Amino acid sequence: MKAIDNKELIQVLEELEKEKGIKKSYMIEAIETALVTAYKRNFDSAENVKVVMDNNTGETHVYSVKEIVEVVEDSKLQIQLDQAKKISKKAEIGDTIDVELVPKNFGRIAAQTAKQIIIQKFREAEREIIYSEFSDRKGEIVSGIVQKADTGIVVMDLGKLEGIMPKKEQIPTENYKVNDKIKGYVLDVVKESKGNPQVIVSRSACDFARKLFEFEIPEIYEGVIEIKSVSRDPGKRCKVAVYSENENIDPVGSCVGQKGVRIQNIINELNGEKIDVIEWNPDPAIYISAALLPAKVMAVDIKEEEKFAQVIVPDDQLSLAIGKAGQNARLAAKLTNWKIDIKSETQFRQMLEELQNADEVEE
Repeated sequence: MKAIDNKELIQVLEELEKEKGIKKSYMIEAIETALVTAYKRNFDSAENVKVVMDNNTGETHVYSVKEIVEVVEDSKLQIQLDQAKKISKKAEIGDTIDVELVPKNFGRIAAQTAKQIIIQKFREAEREIIYSEFSDRKGEIVSGIVQKADTGIVVMDLGKLEGIMPKKEQIPTENYKVNDKIKGYVLDVVKESKGNPQVIVSRSACDFARKLFEFEIPEIYEGVIEIKSVSRDPGKRCKVAVYSENENIDPVGSCVGQKGVRIQNIINELNGEKIDVIEWNPDPAIYISAALLPAKVMAVDIKEEEKFAQVIVPDDQLSLAIGKAGQNARLAAKLTNWKIDIKSETQFRQMLEELQNADEVEE
């Protein structure tokens, strides 16, 4: 931006107000504040100075604000009453009065300062616009190109902004390479004190899977089928509970699709993560049984107040119900929000016998 005169300055501020929504009054106030600092840096920092810029002409006036006194002890901060009366007939002892200063070369300093403030505020406004645009996309899926992936954190080019995917938000089974095109779920948009806002992106969040279902399954997007709950072990397994009030709709079948076509797109996006789609049920016993799929359940004993479920499975289904490293049971508990204890039929019988024997001993 070249040096600008007062008239051009006002025109620039008016254009910024129209195009970027930055109020002219706000800009002038910011320039005045910066000019006070510029004056003190270049001239006399001991004076109590204020700068006033005319909203219409852009003319800048510098004033030393002085207290009106009988005897001046500090000429930089005080002025005698008779001198003050020459500026304003209404001047009284104890009041303050603005004494105009005409510092040499201040016009050049003012023009340079105004230029710097305009550039600064323009950049701030651009960042604010970008922040507003992306903060509205919180909870959405975005696509981006991987820029960096060698420090544990993945940096994505999202167009106007960078997306940051921390280690904990990545799918552990995935390896990201520069120029890979990937999708992610916008967890948050963070304002930075300097530079553009940061978009925090996740591929491991349960809501990423939820959004993929909304994207791929029209009935979910339209609200005909509702996702009640999602639990994930990112990269390994995901459980999704779905429900429809319409009795003519099979929520699980609709999500899986003919020959698994619909669900396959989601599995591919999640790098082969296995997905169990189960039907939500208001009866916790039925719901918990479904949540433990692919294992078959014999019985579920519910303790409603404690949200605790004792589950009995056939002997040959125990390891399947618990899953590798407890994965299936853990995901079922997260999905249903119930504490689940799984026992085989033999274990349950032994437990009953032990309780019975204990009762007989007490008698």
